[in-house]
Amino acid sequence: MENENQNKKAGYEYLLAYKLTVPIYDLTVQFTEQNINRFSRTVDQMVQAARSGMQNIAEGNKQQSLAGYIKLCGVARGSLEELLGDYLSYARQNKIPVWPKEKSIGEIREIRAIWVIIKKYSVLSDNPDFPNIPKEKEKAVNLMITLINQSNYLIDKLIISLKDKHMKEGGFNERLYQKRIEYRKK
Repeated sequence: MENENQNKKAGYEYLLAYKLTVPIYDLTVQFTEQNINRFSRTVDQMVQAARSGMQNIAEGNKQQSLAGYIKLCGVARGSLEELLGDYLSYARQNKIPVWPKEKSIGEIREIRAIWVIIKKYSVLSDNPDFPNIPKEKEKAVNLMITLINQSNYLIDKLIISLKDKHMKEGGFNERLYQKRIEYRKK
């Protein structure tokens, strides 16, 4: 059944680029709780990078200007790139092999489960039933690396789309200037 609150949802909540950042954030919280000393500064940095990847898309969508939206999507992308680096460092430091994308998609059932939920609903419910982070560190790290790479790809596509829209339609300041000219002509 579709989410009853769907008509109250913001535009960004329909974007695959946004929807994928939700489990990345949730699973990063789980991953750090299970695998990193809670007093380590790394925990806060990873959780904040995951949160920033999600929240900057939301904040960008609420900007009056496309330029602001593009900028904040870039911040989201940068935050997720930082998070990716943290997972790759964790893998290196713990002698965990990083799998090719095909192996991760083929062997980590949580990837498929997450995508089923993301694609099933036009917007996520307030409490989507995403699977938990796998207990096996190798699967957990490769799950996160794969999801972040997928999200980065989608955010890159979103930024290209927004830049194209900006080029075709102009920006906020251009539209204000045009309205001012029209007003003066009256």
